[in-house]
Amino acid sequence: MVTHRLRVCFATTVLITCLAAPSGAQSQEGASFFEPFDQLADSRWYVSSGWANGDYQSCLWHRNRVKVEGGKLLLSLTANAKQDRDFSCGEIQTNDRLGYGTFEARIKVPYARGMNANMFTFIGSPQDRPHNEIDFEFIAPNSPVLQTNFHFKGDSHNADLQSMPDDEAFHDYAFIWEPGRIRWFIDGELIRDVRGDKLPNEPQKMYLSLWSTDTLVSWMGAFKAESAPKVLEVDWAAYTKLGSACAFDQSLLCKDGIDAP
Repeated sequence: MVTHRLRVCFATTVLITCLAAPSGAQSQEGASFFEPFDQLADSRWYVSSGWANGDYQSCLWHRNRVKVEGGKLLLSLTANAKQDRDFSCGEIQTNDRLGYGTFEARIKVPYARGMNANMFTFIGSPQDRPHNEIDFEFIAPNSPVLQTNFHFKGDSHNADLQSMPDDEAFHDYAFIWEPGRIRWFIDGELIRDVRGDKLPNEPQKMYLSLWSTDTLVSWMGAFKAESAPKVLEVDWAAYTKLGSACAFDQSLLCKDGIDAP
């Protein structure tokens, strides 16, 4: 079955509806995995290509901006215009929806004004489900910033911002999602812990992407041609189902002192 993806993007006080083109077949809940990016398997990943999420996005998703080289996923944002957009950019998403558990990736984040590099999960109204989303979003309106956020049944005003170093280094980003709780981590260190009964509770797809804007300036600034190209590098990505033990050496769940769900 072919479905459509609708994403609600929160930009400080601006709420924008983002319509995307068809994604691949989806199951209700996928299995745990560790992805070393030796290749990009069609059975696990869908490459977004041929559309933008909305008028605010100044780049078009295109499969040419998604590559696997040297054991790394490379998502690029370039000045190669596509259709009516000045830039083209890259995104991948899991075919499966994933339930409670630990979502992780080792990423080298590029920063630029007007650009959003991210790892997030999402499900919503196109699948006849309430909007659920959990975010790591890396932006640089004036300097590098991480925005963590979650969306639940129309409530998107849950963002937290913190300054980040622009060190051009790989770091491990993870969140543990369980009933009534979400914890975000960087390199095994807890950076945010949210508890409550109004948190995401629907299986979601996992996304990695890099995109630009020239309109969401109050949130991200405006992306300029001289900032391109930029590349988001992903060494590996993983999902471990709730209740599963440490499954691979790099996992957050293998570290001492982590209170696993």
